[in-house]
Amino acid sequence: MTSTTHISRSIRGNRGAAVVALVAATALLTGCSSGDDKSGNPLTDGKASGDSVVVGSNNFPESTLLADIYGEALKAKGTKVTYKPNIGSRETTYGLLKNGSISVLPEYNGALLAYLDSKAKPKTAEETTAAIEAKLDSKLTLLKPSAAQSKDSVTVNAATAKKYGLTQKSSIADLKDSAKDLVIGASPEFQTRQQGLVGLKSVYGLEFKSFKALDAGGPLTQEALKKDAVQVADIFTTDPTITKEKFVVLRDPKNLFGFENVQPLAYKSALDQKASDALDAVSAKLDTATLLRLDSQVQTQNKDPLDVARAWLKSAGLA
Repeated sequence: MTSTTHISRSIRGNRGAAVVALVAATALLTGCSSGDDKSGNPLTDGKASGDSVVVGSNNFPESTLLADIYGEALKAKGTKVTYKPNIGSRETTYGLLKNGSISVLPEYNGALLAYLDSKAKPKTAEETTAAIEAKLDSKLTLLKPSAAQSKDSVTVNAATAKKYGLTQKSSIADLKDSAKDLVIGASPEFQTRQQGLVGLKSVYGLEFKSFKALDAGGPLTQEALKKDAVQVADIFTTDPTITKEKFVVLRDPKNLFGFENVQPLAYKSALDQKASDALDAVSAKLDTATLLRLDSQVQTQNKDPLDVARAWLKSAGLA
């Protein structure tokens, strides 16, 4: 399933990828399940029967892992759960939530807001949630956000971090003096976006030596950063390559890259208070460092996401 990561990131950053995503999702619906109780076709099945909560996921590893975490947390509180993994793009999953075919889905608040209202520009995570709620279908509800974020970042390789004394406590602003000597790599669009070179200059005052067009945080970018073909790159904050290659993600105190908090989106009538509380408890304990560690276990160490989910929930006192 690792090969789906690049597709998934494109879905999150480019709402126009729906057709590609749907084709990929259709191919994946018959495989790539990690957990138990994962059956049926979410594109054709109707509402869940009885008191079963249907937990869905998009077709990339992190979403599957998060769905397993949500589902197992619900089971631990006595809720009957059915899984519908690897569904596809937001254009598909949002419709399935609205008609009750799925009950809960791991979402990213910034990407969800961009889907619902492309003109919104919230300045805080709280404003992001409020803006989503203003546009959300009346049958849906957004539960509490976690501190975990999977979003674009300015990341340096280990050699660059050592040379310039950069650590996990360093911010993007700490590149101001050295940027002129560094090559930055990212997707071609990064060169002309506010959430890219334009914003890095206007918000943080950075002007790099040059720009290398690669891919959207995918294998080309990862390999270029690893081999020092670029010293700085746009890597997603929960990408397991960060841990494997000892890359250093620089903090973004001015929130140039917005908010992408992991947050459960649910069909209102499918959840009772006990179920909602169980999901809120997960969000209360899930942060970016934890999600990165869990992603690494799944995508780098090839562990079953269901096993990883269960082990973390137990360690966090949630199961």
